[in-house]
Amino acid sequence: MSFDILRGEWVSIIGRNGSGKSTTARLIDGLMAAASGEIWIDGELLTQENVWQLRQKIGMVFQNPDNQFVGATVEDDVAFGMENQGVSREDMLARVGTALSRVDMTKFKTKEPARLSGGQKQRVAIAGIVALRPDIIILDEATSMLDPKGRLAIIEVVREIKEAFGLTVISITHDLDEASLSDKIIVMNNGRVEQIAEPSTLFLNRNLVEIGLDIPFSANLANDLQKKGLEIPEKYYTESELADFLCQSILTK
Repeated sequence: MSFDILRGEWVSIIGRNGSGKSTTARLIDGLMAAASGEIWIDGELLTQENVWQLRQKIGMVFQNPDNQFVGATVEDDVAFGMENQGVSREDMLARVGTALSRVDMTKFKTKEPARLSGGQKQRVAIAGIVALRPDIIILDEATSMLDPKGRLAIIEVVREIKEAFGLTVISITHDLDEASLSDKIIVMNNGRVEQIAEPSTLFLNRNLVEIGLDIPFSANLANDLQKKGLEIPEKYYTESELADFLCQSILTK
């Protein structure tokens, strides 16, 4: 497998269970050692000698945030990674405040992480990563345990942080509606890269079903409406874009 992710991009990696998505994420982050091949991060070849240095450029948010919590309170947990990096207390406190503000969790800073809801826990996990100021954030199924509303809220938080700090985002996900918001999508199948495309191109491809993936609701709906005789341009629409198009079509008739 071979692919490039450019600085500042939001890239989703999708595929059915066992296709190699999470393994790829762990290889990029140096949590697993590659048996062969090369991984380049920010112009440097990843090796055993520089893995710890390069890992500081990457923040990873996992599926279950409980596995990442170590602090007794929210603010302690956000500060933990910076303590390991030797950040000064003054700078640490400033970063904790900024990170919690970014994810709208300031009022929970003295709460125990275990007492938070699933969406709030993920916000705290993201804050802990943001406080470390990495260049790259990897979301490893980070929204899979949330309801649709919670997923969209977390994705919006990450998007705002990405734009504010110029981050590169790699999202490992099963949620195709979530993937549709990215700049490009890498489709994996049996440990190989099956396809790389923008969402607008990829989700018009019905071959996704053949490798065990679904088609986003909006694409299926548009296809069904076309079969019923409604004139819809052959392009991919997100749910909101399709709703806007249908409203405009009704209003102009």
